[in-house]
Amino acid sequence: MKNLIIFTLTITAALSSAAAAQTLSIETINATPIVEIPADRPAQPPELPDPAMIRLQVLLDRAGASPGVIDGKYGANVSKAIAAFEAMSGLPIDGKLDDGVFGQLEDGSPVVGNYQISSEDTQGLVDAIPQDYADQASMEHLGFTSVAERLSERFHMDPRLLKTLNPTSRFVAGETIVVTAPNKPKTGIVTRIEAHRRTGQVVAYAEDGKILTIYPATIGSDDNPTPSGSHKVEGVARMPDYTYNPKINFQQGGNKKVLKLPSGPNNPVGTVWIDLSEPTYGIHGTPEPTLIDKAGSHGCIRLTNWDVEELAGMVKPGVMVDIVE
Repeated sequence: MKNLIIFTLTITAALSSAAAAQTLSIETINATPIVEIPADRPAQPPELPDPAMIRLQVLLDRAGASPGVIDGKYGANVSKAIAAFEAMSGLPIDGKLDDGVFGQLEDGSPVVGNYQISSEDTQGLVDAIPQDYADQASMEHLGFTSVAERLSERFHMDPRLLKTLNPTSRFVAGETIVVTAPNKPKTGIVTRIEAHRRTGQVVAYAEDGKILTIYPATIGSDDNPTPSGSHKVEGVARMPDYTYNPKINFQQGGNKKVLKLPSGPNNPVGTVWIDLSEPTYGIHGTPEPTLIDKAGSHGCIRLTNWDVEELAGMVKPGVMVDIVE
């Protein structure tokens, strides 16, 4: 009986995924207007991704008001991204969809399309990432564990959305899949950064004092708060190693010795470390982009890998980072 139940659940899940994929076709997502989205965020996001929400998230991402992972669901990071877009556009800031947001954000362009998986996409993968830092330290590279994980990050997607859009894909070279179409990383010069603990956002300002980009962020935690005040960017490291020191940082499992963890997108600090003048603190990426502003950090400022990579391309040593409530 147990095997029958498991088999039935598997069939049900597969049918639900296939039905969702039919609803979330390229044509449907690109044609669904964001004006159909209610102004107020629902108390509980729906289980299945919404085509209008996918469209909204991609448009916000393109505008520099990052929603974090694109998952097709009306979560808190979407409301924050709407408020960010309002702030960047000179609109009244309430984090709600209205005619002003619709009018300035919607441009009628496609937001999803086809992508052919290349042989390069299948290279350099690792079997798994162990939880224990001692085991991670023994690896050569903390790389992606699958093609789907790699492409999810490249296209700023929740892996579950990628698989929902491509329920029969094996994610092998030569296969054509459906992906979102965020813009290339923004360019410019960031002259000042603000990290807002209460809203969980990092705001980057341009030379003219205007907002250049806003990102959702995990900024410390109750146990390990990020220090308030002004701190200076000391430098930027891409694909950094990570040094675990329980006497300085935190205790992970039973590891009581200093460990050097190799680089990679699944490194504890992700693909970029922006070093701050406050010792041991920085702005960095994450191996878990879906948890941005949903789980605390060990005191640092954590962004998705793609957001921190974009930010790193626009900052130089000497930029001030103000951490405020």
